[in-house]
Amino acid sequence: MFIQKASNYKSNVWIEKGERKANAKSLLGLLSLGIGKGSKIMLIAEGEDEAEALNELENYLISGLEESV
Repeated sequence: MFIQKASNYKSNVWIEKGERKANAKSLLGLLSLGIGKGSKIMLIAEGEDEAEALNELENYLISGLEESV
């Protein structure tokens, strides 16, 4: 679902974990990061709708964490 949301934006969207960065619109890219519970990540967007993308995707991730508690 996150990948679908990220794909709705024209901006490039990445997730960074440690020294590695992957395209947030790519399932294989995200899987390669090995993100798990408790992982610290950074969400990065660059492009014409970057502010909107970051805001919505951040809210999506936060709401998903709140639901799992």
